[in-house]
Amino acid sequence: MRERSFDDFDAYAKDYRSIHTRNIKISGADSFYFAEMKVKLLQPWETNTPLKILDVGCGDGITEVYINKYFALWKINAIDISEKSIEEAKTKNIINCDFSIYNGEDIPFADGEFDVVFMAGVLHHIDFALHKNLIREISRVIKSAGRFYLFEHNPLNPVTKHLVNTCVFDKDARLLKSSYTIKLLRGNNFLIMQKKFILFLPRKGILSKFIFLEKYLQWLPFGGQYYIRAVKINQD
Repeated sequence: MRERSFDDFDAYAKDYRSIHTRNIKISGADSFYFAEMKVKLLQPWETNTPLKILDVGCGDGITEVYINKYFALWKINAIDISEKSIEEAKTKNIINCDFSIYNGEDIPFADGEFDVVFMAGVLHHIDFALHKNLIREISRVIKSAGRFYLFEHNPLNPVTKHLVNTCVFDKDARLLKSSYTIKLLRGNNFLIMQKKFILFLPRKGILSKFIFLEKYLQWLPFGGQYYIRAVKINQD
């Protein structure tokens, strides 16, 4: 395994949320807010019907708390390379959810097993040389016409760059331009359905009164983060 293949989160597993919240104080919201927001962004496209979902890089499992809140009928498998993070996630005792460790390279599930794959803030913690294999593995385990939701920090946003540069567990992170991420997905049998930029304004203070305008700015490539909704297609 090459040096710095995957960033190590074991040391931060128990205190991840408090560390993250302190780091993003300027945003006007805490770590839980942003985890919940990402799950809520699935609501225009997904319904609370029995589906099987995989969360790649689940960390301490807080995303699963919110998936269970908004999509209670979903059966969740959540994986991470951090043993301590998985231990922390299991303490949450989330219904319809199974947490497990994996090696970061081979996703331990069968071909076409999942209706939905979710991955938030993971690729910038992985060596670029390993990105193609990870997306190839996600493409393998997702069903034909299954949906892939991918969230990443936007390197074109100066506030995002500052927050990453000052966060202890982002010290080795390398951010991905949305054009790079889209090319990566298209090269692995994914059709891009939506690409949206989000988080333009702070969540508290005078400017927060204008958050409702963000829905009109999702085309503008300067939001703090972006997300991509892609659909698995079969190629003959």
